[in-house]
Amino acid sequence: MLKKTLPMLAVAIMFCAGTAQATAIHDANLFTGNTLASNDDSSTGLVNLGFTANFYGTGYSQLYVNNNGNVTFNAALGTYTPFDLLSTSTPIIAPFFADVDTGSSNNVQYGSGTLNGNNVFGVNWIDVGYYSEHNSPVNSFQLILTDRSDTGAGNFDIEFNYDQILWETGDASGGNNGLGGDSARAGWSDGVANAFELPGSAINGALLDNGTNALIGGSLNSNEPGRYIFSVRNGNVVPPSPVPEPATMLLFGTGLAGLAGLRRRQGKK
Repeated sequence: MLKKTLPMLAVAIMFCAGTAQATAIHDANLFTGNTLASNDDSSTGLVNLGFTANFYGTGYSQLYVNNNGNVTFNAALGTYTPFDLLSTSTPIIAPFFADVDTGSSNNVQYGSGTLNGNNVFGVNWIDVGYYSEHNSPVNSFQLILTDRSDTGAGNFDIEFNYDQILWETGDASGGNNGLGGDSARAGWSDGVANAFELPGSAINGALLDNGTNALIGGSLNSNEPGRYIFSVRNGNVVPPSPVPEPATMLLFGTGLAGLAGLRRRQGKK
């Protein structure tokens, strides 16, 4: 698989030291209209967004909510060991792609609503466990897709929110007590030529609350620790606005080998 970096799209993510508890998740009661029954590796059928999202030239008005920390557009996804989002042919948005098992923890919930005057579709993974039916520790994270057709037809925002990330791997993915093995990935892909992963993806321990790239301690296009916002305009994810100078800053993107970035893929295996 040959890849090249898209020209001059750098992403700045700020990591704040000493973040003990994030409060990035919006009202957890906002997206409770529908519940995915207790399961391991299951998905919804097609559900309506309530608006059309133009994601790299393809308009989506429906998607599948997958138990394992992601949504997909072309088909449901039961895969539990996270794969490389930079080389997949699956259009996917994944706030925390890992082996979520709700057999003995809270269930995944989803639905539509209104937030800050905009139509939104969201999914709550609140206090969810991992395979096989572990209910301690638990993770809490959220995906919100926001209709921004007020700025142009098909425009939308992708928002990842994290309040607690204490496990990273299921037992069937090489994990032990929720740690190690093939650990979680966070990001998105259009399944054709554009993909992105947050730094720390697939690195053991990095995304955890005490990790070097703790999801609750970073932010993108937001002043709220644990919140990452990607603006999609005219079908493309646009470069983020600058973030404040204080705290530890990690810049990645063009030409920085070894860090997750936005890349164009040429050909597939």
